[in-house]
Amino acid sequence: MTTTRTATLVHEGGNRFATTTGSGRTFAWGDAKANGEMSPMETVTVALAACSAMDVIAIALKKRQGIDRYEIRVHGEQRDEYPQVLTRVDVTHEVEGPEVDETAIKRCIELSATKYCPVNAMLSSGATEVRHRYVVRKTGEGAFEAEGEVIVTGPFRRPDIVA
Repeated sequence: MTTTRTATLVHEGGNRFATTTGSGRTFAWGDAKANGEMSPMETVTVALAACSAMDVIAIALKKRQGIDRYEIRVHGEQRDEYPQVLTRVDVTHEVEGPEVDETAIKRCIELSATKYCPVNAMLSSGATEVRHRYVVRKTGEGAFEAEGEVIVTGPFRRPDIVA
C-alpha cells in the first residue's frame, strides 16, 4: 500500500506562492519572513526535526519516560554551489524530566533515525549527513545531565542499514 501526498502552489506575484495541501493545510512560500512566508530549505530542516520529534516522543512515552520538557534544535549547512543542497544537519534532542533514562532516550532517537523517520531516510540517502545528538537532564532522584552523539546517517547511505 502507498500513501499519496498532494499540494497545489499558486503564484501570487514576485517570489510568493500560496500552497494548499491535499489535506487542506495552507501556507505561503517566499522571501518575506515578515509576511509569514516560508523558505523551502528552512522547511526541510524543520520537517526533519518534526518528523524525528514525533517518533521520539511517541516511543519515549511508550517506554514510560517522565518527560517535562522536550526540545529539538536543528542546524543545517547548505552549500553555496548549485544545487544548494544541505550537506550536513545536526539534530539535537534535549529531554528533561524527573524519570528520564539516558539509554532509553538514545534508543528512541536511534529508532527514529534508522527505522521510522522518512524525512531522515530521504536526506540520508542523498548528499546529506545527519548527526543525531542528545542532551538528557534527569531532574528527579539521582539527578544528572548527559549528552552525546547517537548515530550518524548519510550521506548516500540508507538509514535502515546503518545501525
